[in-house]
Amino acid sequence: MSDLKNMYKTLQQDPFPNELTLKVGEQEMVFAKRTWDIDGETKGLRYGENPDQPAALFELKKSELEVGGVRFRGPGMGLVSALNESNMLQAGKHPGKINLTDVDNGLNILQYLSAKPAAVILKHNNPCGAAWTEDGLATAMQRAFECDRIAAFGGAIVVNRTLDKATADIINNAYFEVVAAPKFEPDALEELKKRKNLRILEIPGINELASFSKDPFLDIKSLMDGGMVVQFSFRNRILSTGDFIPAAAEKDGESFTARAPSAKEADDLLFAWAVEAGVTSNSVLFVKDGTTTAIGTGEQDRVGCVMLAISKAYTKYADMLAFSKLGKSLFELKLAARNDAEMAKELETIEAETKEARGGLPGSVAVSDGFFPFRDGVDLCIDEGISAIAQPGGSIRDHEIIQAVNEASPQVAMVFTGQRSFKH
Repeated sequence: MSDLKNMYKTLQQDPFPNELTLKVGEQEMVFAKRTWDIDGETKGLRYGENPDQPAALFELKKSELEVGGVRFRGPGMGLVSALNESNMLQAGKHPGKINLTDVDNGLNILQYLSAKPAAVILKHNNPCGAAWTEDGLATAMQRAFECDRIAAFGGAIVVNRTLDKATADIINNAYFEVVAAPKFEPDALEELKKRKNLRILEIPGINELASFSKDPFLDIKSLMDGGMVVQFSFRNRILSTGDFIPAAAEKDGESFTARAPSAKEADDLLFAWAVEAGVTSNSVLFVKDGTTTAIGTGEQDRVGCVMLAISKAYTKYADMLAFSKLGKSLFELKLAARNDAEMAKELETIEAETKEARGGLPGSVAVSDGFFPFRDGVDLCIDEGISAIAQPGGSIRDHEIIQAVNEASPQVAMVFTGQRSFKH
């Protein structure tokens, strides 16, 4: 067993060269390998996705790439790839690929959320909780954690404001692998360093994230046969509530128009669509008061995404009730209830409260990364008290989808984004 544990502590011997050059036609992109001197060892990534996969991190050092008249991001905009020893306020150990790609996807989301203090918790390159609020970073962090306390265990935290002591206290109440911020207040850093294996990353470029949303980067997808697909990276067209498109459709000469969202609903939809940019497709997510209430991702069918999100919302809500009342997770309570009549009664009460509250979903808005091919997913959202929906639009059944929200009582709002947000 000790040998198995050591597998996760062993640095792979990195066989990759110090420089990598990619030619795109007559244009060149030059990348330099990133290494760090930690505890007397100068190494790059600990390993790739798994301990037996050697890996290397490369930073773009030279490029003026332009394709189809579009200028791509160039050198000097490094964030995760530009991390050096001074940015690693506490290294713990040499980072692995997953640690850094989780942080990277957090930055991918936060580039659209600079208007308010925001926190994103990620696990396996998907957000499990995200929040933004005018009430300060600590409130955003607490809300993000409560989105899915179970999934957040061992996750990566990325925030877009200087991390203060109040936020550090919340972080240290649970177990996390990584925390990244543009800056740390001294007393917050002192508190976080009490967790000796926590990687603490200071990334000043987070303060400039809003500028990243304007230019694409060259997105490379490698194939199992050694080939690759190159594409322009996703560019979010919904950067303000005014960018949403009124949901309207025609069928057999009849026009269908959905209710426009209120200002509050539109603000939640804007936040939800920003988070959606970092969620693996297929996905549907729910948001209320600038906080994710559930994220359903990775399903093959749209209605399945909705069903998964609803199920997770109910589980998360029941878990928070169990933890706040009894100091136990929902699953610890279920285990105790097998042999303890009092715990069984507590479980029954919590499950009843969860059902009555519909998992805390009423009043949430929903976004879908692809259009609804049928109204079944929308009807499920309506049944759970969703008040507004944003989706790409473009289905041959858009008129049926609009009919569904118009038939709801109270009437549910809907807008189109005019773009799909798949992420594979």
